[in-house]
Amino acid sequence: MKVLVTGAAGFIGHHVCARLAGTQRCDVLGVDNLNDYYSVELKLARLAVLAPLDTFRFVQADCADARAFNGLYDHFKPDYVVHLGAQAGVRYSMENPAAYVHSNLVGFANVLEACRRRPPKHLVYASSSSVYGAGSRPPFVEDANTDRPMSFYGATKKCNEVMAHSYSHLHGLAATGLRFFTVYGPWGRPDMAPILFARAINEGRPLTLFNHGKNLRDFTYVDDIVDGLVKVLLYPPAERPTPPDRIFNLGHNRPVETLLFVRMLEQLLGRTAQIEFTGPQPGDMLETCADLTRVRAAIGYTPRVPLEDGLRRFVEWFKTYHFA
Repeated sequence: MKVLVTGAAGFIGHHVCARLAGTQRCDVLGVDNLNDYYSVELKLARLAVLAPLDTFRFVQADCADARAFNGLYDHFKPDYVVHLGAQAGVRYSMENPAAYVHSNLVGFANVLEACRRRPPKHLVYASSSSVYGAGSRPPFVEDANTDRPMSFYGATKKCNEVMAHSYSHLHGLAATGLRFFTVYGPWGRPDMAPILFARAINEGRPLTLFNHGKNLRDFTYVDDIVDGLVKVLLYPPAERPTPPDRIFNLGHNRPVETLLFVRMLEQLLGRTAQIEFTGPQPGDMLETCADLTRVRAAIGYTPRVPLEDGLRRFVEWFKTYHFA
């Protein structure tokens, strides 16, 4: 089967392409604009890992460029679409909201329109636990009110869910949104906590823990995320009379304080962290925790990698990539 994956040079996209083109032996077309929000060198290194796979091809393109995206979509004629291309980062969305409008709204609208013109069997797209905002109580269930996200990034992801629902309702597009919860693992983004913390600890620099390290995060190992995504992809939602769209949480359901996360990293790195405690960060949620009842019933999803094992694998990669 032919699968188009946007955001292929990104953290999760890289792992999804490796699974689909490797283990699953799918014909995968990876698309990414290779923007410089963080190290392009890291993105190219991820692509270099994928390059030997004979069923993987890569095209540099921006989903927000309708002409370019439509051209490659129509040429490839995908059976399935995995849309992971987006401007990520909660805090950066306060500094540069225009980047989120460009990638997360315009880009996703172009993906939906391409899928409307030539419908795939299933569109799976990335949402985020950031859609859960003020008033949400953990563990977060998919039916909870998500009308008040606490960050602009979360607002754009909520918009994606509403946009997908409208295309599903109006055009019968089979679409599933996945709300990812704090994904970590090898090849992770350098703006995310695991690498920020690991670099600071390893280099003896101070690291800042907001809310005095008491924030609870549902850390989810990337292989568990990929397992869930691939299973969801192969089981599209039912046809009409109901709109064929769904929302699932993908998380671990075992939130951990960020301070404990840092202490575990200290042990694995063999160094002591220089911690600076401070108050809550605007736009941050104090706790995230995924209720997995719905996705477990639908596809039998169960996360298998405990934080201890996942962090060990992450640190092994971190030492190899950053200090080899």
